[in-house]
Amino acid sequence: MKIEENVQLKNLNTFRIGGNARYFCTIESVSDLQEAVAFALEKKIPLFVLGEGSNVLITDDGFAGLVIQVRIKGISWTEKEDYVLAEVAAGENWDNFVGEAVKRGLFGIENLSGIPGTVGATPVQNIGAYGGEISNVIVEVKVCDSLTGETASLINSECEFSYRDSIFKRPEGKHWVISSVVYRLVKNGQLKTDYKDIAAYFSSLGVVNPTLSDVRDVVLDIRRTKLPDVAKVGTAGSYFKNPIIKKDVYDELSKKFVGLPNFPVNESHVKIPIAWIIDNVLHLKGFRQGDAAVHENQPLVLVNLGNSNSYEVLRLADLIKLKVKDATGIDLEEEVQIVGDR
Repeated sequence: MKIEENVQLKNLNTFRIGGNARYFCTIESVSDLQEAVAFALEKKIPLFVLGEGSNVLITDDGFAGLVIQVRIKGISWTEKEDYVLAEVAAGENWDNFVGEAVKRGLFGIENLSGIPGTVGATPVQNIGAYGGEISNVIVEVKVCDSLTGETASLINSECEFSYRDSIFKRPEGKHWVISSVVYRLVKNGQLKTDYKDIAAYFSSLGVVNPTLSDVRDVVLDIRRTKLPDVAKVGTAGSYFKNPIIKKDVYDELSKKFVGLPNFPVNESHVKIPIAWIIDNVLHLKGFRQGDAAVHENQPLVLVNLGNSNSYEVLRLADLIKLKVKDATGIDLEEEVQIVGDR
């Protein structure tokens, strides 16, 4: 393993924004990971784990510590009577793994097709899309402790999953560096096709009994039409979390903004699509400041149109947060991880 100094991060993330890492290394094994952690401990510097850089905004000031790019590979499949346990190394591409699981006829992650990034990022964000959420299939997460260099394993409940959140994303859990994730995928599962976009797509095709691969194909197609191609446009995907609010708050907002959708969370709370507010209330779809812009098809997504920087993106995000607060009283939270000094 080689430790490099002053490495440019701009081309190592999908936003295509960011300054330098003071130190940088690529790891391909758990022993590499432990060596990198030991280096950071010796230097008394922070570390940040970068997979494919698909859910981060790295500031132009860069990161004054060690950036670890995880490239640990490997998948093991353990057959059980009704399900399969798949232990997947953190550096594996997420969608490639989803494709392989679907090919094997395994249910549980097909609605999460097309999400960019590595397997190691999936528990951190508790990724979810089109009615699916990764915490529903995670059995355990194997980690290295950046405070001690020791390895450990956290079962599902210890990961403290919630909406787009986990212990790995919060200060008290950022010392865990993920090396692999164990998923439980069932052999005869129930397809989740009641999500509005998926149901409408199958209805338009006249498909009544879709297959597992049909659901994956439809999700991939929907994502292609709604979301920017990260190979062509700089973006970190959904920039903000969809807020979860009390039902009585929603009732008041729905009187003010007729047609505001909601998704029940529990008996007392609902989730609202903030993209609807940004588009229908604030009319900011396609809005641009410099080369930072609100995506023209999905206003929850902020994009770099060519030569933007972190300050432009942060200014645009702050403007949206202010306008949403003024219109609804809701304080937006970032889904994207902001790395480096602001």
